[in-house]
Amino acid sequence: RTGEVVSRADSASTKWDVAFKGSTILTNGGSSGPGTGGAQVLTAAFEDVTDVPATGFAVDQPGNPAIGVGSGNSWYTYNGQTQTLTPTPGRVLVIRCADGTYAKVRMVSYYKGAPEVPTNPMDARYYTFEYSYISSGTSFR
Repeated sequence: RTGEVVSRADSASTKWDVAFKGSTILTNGGSSGPGTGGAQVLTAAFEDVTDVPATGFAVDQPGNPAIGVGSGNSWYTYNGQTQTLTPTPGRVLVIRCADGTYAKVRMVSYYKGAPEVPTNPMDARYYTFEYSYISSGTSFR
């Protein structure tokens, strides 16, 4: 909601909305936090997602985060030959924040410097993303 990094000491609070753990993205709801957070992955262009879906939000459950894991199952595709992960084109994450507000997210890169073609798997876990947040209502317009 604020665009700021939240301290790990606040992980049991509603001060955070999404958490990044390797290639897994958690939301502040269900088993991951006390908030009302949840998410869904849409197949659409970022700019075409203009309204929050009325239904379809999942919440984190033990071993089953709201934003799925695994190559091709969510926001990324894994290439075993190059051992790299790249955002799947046309995937938009719609996040219900801990306080019930909404954001939409387009993942850009999982690597330091956001290279167009990642070549060093050791530069992983540096998320780059585009997002739009709405503090009230359900329209991103």
